[in-house]
Amino acid sequence: MLRVINKAGVARRAPALLNGGARAFSASASQKEEVEVFVDGKSVMIEQGSALIQACEKAGVDIPRFCYHDRLSVAGNCRMCLVQVERAPKPVASCAYPVMPGMKVMTNTPVVHKAREGVMEFLLYNHPLDCPICDQGGECDLQDQSMRYGSDRGRFHEPRGKRAVEDKNFGPLIKTEMTRCIQCTRCVRFANEVAGAPELGTSGRGNDMQISTYIEKTIDSEMSGNVIDLCPVGALTSKPYQMKARPWELKKYESIDVSDAIGSNIRLDTRGVEVMRILPRMNDELNEEWISDKTRFFYDGLRVQRLTTPLVRDGDRFVVASWEKALEKVSSELAKVQGNDAKAVAGHLADTESMVALKDLFNRIGSENLALDAPNGSKKSAINNDFRSNYVLNSTVAGAEDADVVLLAPILNTRLRKAYLHNGQDLGLIGEQVDLTYDYAHVGQDSSAIEKILDGSHPFSKRLAEAKRPMIIVGSGVVENSKDGKYLLSKVAELADKHKNTVFQEDWNGFNVLQRAASRTAAYEVGFVPSSDEAASSSPKFMYLLNADEIQATDIPKDAFVVYQGHHGDVGAQYADVILPGSAFTEKNATYMNTEGRTQITRAGVNPPAAAREDWKIIRALSELSGHTLPYDDLPGIRARLSEISPALTRYDVIERPSVAQLGLSTLRSDAKSTGERLTSVIKNFYQTDSISRASSTMAKCTKTWIERKEVDDELERAAA
Repeated sequence: MLRVINKAGVARRAPALLNGGARAFSASASQKEEVEVFVDGKSVMIEQGSALIQACEKAGVDIPRFCYHDRLSVAGNCRMCLVQVERAPKPVASCAYPVMPGMKVMTNTPVVHKAREGVMEFLLYNHPLDCPICDQGGECDLQDQSMRYGSDRGRFHEPRGKRAVEDKNFGPLIKTEMTRCIQCTRCVRFANEVAGAPELGTSGRGNDMQISTYIEKTIDSEMSGNVIDLCPVGALTSKPYQMKARPWELKKYESIDVSDAIGSNIRLDTRGVEVMRILPRMNDELNEEWISDKTRFFYDGLRVQRLTTPLVRDGDRFVVASWEKALEKVSSELAKVQGNDAKAVAGHLADTESMVALKDLFNRIGSENLALDAPNGSKKSAINNDFRSNYVLNSTVAGAEDADVVLLAPILNTRLRKAYLHNGQDLGLIGEQVDLTYDYAHVGQDSSAIEKILDGSHPFSKRLAEAKRPMIIVGSGVVENSKDGKYLLSKVAELADKHKNTVFQEDWNGFNVLQRAASRTAAYEVGFVPSSDEAASSSPKFMYLLNADEIQATDIPKDAFVVYQGHHGDVGAQYADVILPGSAFTEKNATYMNTEGRTQITRAGVNPPAAAREDWKIIRALSELSGHTLPYDDLPGIRARLSEISPALTRYDVIERPSVAQLGLSTLRSDAKSTGERLTSVIKNFYQTDSISRASSTMAKCTKTWIERKEVDDELERAAA
């Protein structure tokens, strides 16, 4: 893969969320011949080299397990998955036993049942009886299996008491009760194989074995919260969720994450009007079954600093107003301006429906002055958004594993780490040198470093030339934040053209733009960008900020009337003359398009607080008061409008691959020159990148821990020097 990591969103160690683990046996098992095995007399065809437990699952037989996980390497240490194989002298661990042609497996014989009962008896010997106060209660694998294989009494009568283990400090997110630990080592394997955090491991042997960091420290990974889901007992639970709710009290809603542009599939667990927790939802094409710590824990920010009623500025303070008065105030000010004197800015969390409604309203008043909430968002974009291939991750998130050479940008980090470990993927980086948890070739940090790849002076250019499926990833920070955006895109287009036979193939497009904001791909799709240099250079007298919280005071003319529509009293609200309270992503049915061009929808798990309303409905009401009534008044109506603009916006969970990618890339060529700008990450703090995470006390604790850890690391580096 050829990665261009630029100002794309590199947070310390690749924050974002896509990942992958190691399958039980080799990744090439799917390329092997299938063999026939018999599970409880049922014939099953499965790839040679697969594990017995996989054959049993394919036959529809549920095999109990604690250590086995099909995205992690095989440990084979819990012995709960014992099955009987014909002619085998004793039960075998099905997770660590490969299938053989004609093998006959019995999963429900008295021998198997007795073996599992024996394993359970040993597991429960030292396990504390604290199910009533354990947060894992109701979702505990050990609890479930003990109902089937546990005994009503124990046979151990030794004089000593149960084994007790001191709790560890894994940071502000993970609550530990290590006395409950059954040493399945799922957490250790995940940290080492998927997250790239090798500090977690085991020490001691037998009864003295413990899982911890080798020295006293927290887990240095933005994916650490996934060990909570992996833990089959209550040893690792969520610290923010501690003693808050039981699973049977919660209503569950399927949704997607909007903290970045990946669109990880999540599940909202709610009680009443409150989101109690966020969990990952399986999607092999996106996040597999992992999510980042920010996605998992920033939900407490939904409860605080919320805008719940319309506000109108009165001198140096805001006063409460009714919806009628607030919208009348906005419509009267809107009537005073014409054409491009009115400007609309879309922020990172804006949904597609609200952007389309706002664009339609401004187009009706003659304004083409639309902008993205980014340093260069008010300028004519370096990207020609007439071609979707110019602004999406064409190779797709899952396709990142198929590339053999990458020139990189970092949010796909766990997918890329997976490909590096299992496929020997080569990676090169242009941009800020960061810890990506694997080796890569650092081409350079300034924008002109790409010339070394073009002229062949850097050793990595030879590897790129030899690649069969190269992947070039340009971070959105290059487009939105860098002064050399046009130059870099032009050089990347030149590079792609130089290797066009491998970059562009029938089933492969190796040119990619990695967006970091949830709203950005849809904004390009619907044309929510300045249509011309003339529109972009207009100094507005009226500004409408739609969830725009990255805006700065220098972006707002002093005499402009500013409307802020959003759900938190964040940065954008302080500049407003009128504040209109909108809904967060957990409170509305809204459309988002992720960085690979996949359309997904959020589902409302709770109602908006107080007088807050869905964003597109606010704009629709404003259009009626201002005399420019929009032609839709319900959700099916506005989604029909989305379909008119781009049919892809209503084809959910489908990626439409552009057929003119190479033609689109040619529009990025220009005669722009490099200023020699050093490319640095636009994400200075991964844990606080939007209005929700900035309001979250949990994310504030993570930030404090990260800063303290960074200070210690810097001090150790100085001492070593």
